[in-house]
Amino acid sequence: MTQTHALVILFAAVFTNNILLSNFLGMCSFIACSRQVDTALGLGAAVAFVTASTTILNYTIYHWVLVPWNIDHLALIVFIMVIAAFVQFVEMFVERFSPTLYCALGVFLPLITVNCAILGASLFMVIRDYSFAQSVGFGLGAGLGWALAILLIAGLRQKMTYSRVPKPFQGVAITMLITGIMAMAFMGFTGMVTIE
Repeated sequence: MTQTHALVILFAAVFTNNILLSNFLGMCSFIACSRQVDTALGLGAAVAFVTASTTILNYTIYHWVLVPWNIDHLALIVFIMVIAAFVQFVEMFVERFSPTLYCALGVFLPLITVNCAILGASLFMVIRDYSFAQSVGFGLGAGLGWALAILLIAGLRQKMTYSRVPKPFQGVAITMLITGIMAMAFMGFTGMVTIE
């Protein structure tokens, strides 16, 4: 069996197997913080950074500590602790260097800790038995894919403020409808690359 190249996995994680649009992981902050493009860009960058970084760290901890010591059943707890530590780092960084973004993200910045897309990336890395390079590609691709999805929906939601949306569809309803249409559009990439 041939190993899938890390760049192929990165491309697939962004487009064909987008963690948000194909697995619907990380929807709560996706819906709540996608009203403005600036906020979506900041949150998308934070999620991409945390996802890529924690996937690399979790791979290292899983394969060099948990598996050799035969305590891989603690992986879920360890992964959540690593994610929480990284989110604290990102929160302090954003508060220090971009107070406006920090205020705009509000409670959703510390809630990145419980963003299931980030934990899902680390768990998929283990389940799919990726190598280190593949894990780096997948972690980066999953984060970039999530950021791409939130930027697309934020742009569409910002444009919809100038549209006449029927009253029953205003708010979350139209956002969910458009997210479903975006997911179908991303399914068009499916024949190009798939990852397992």
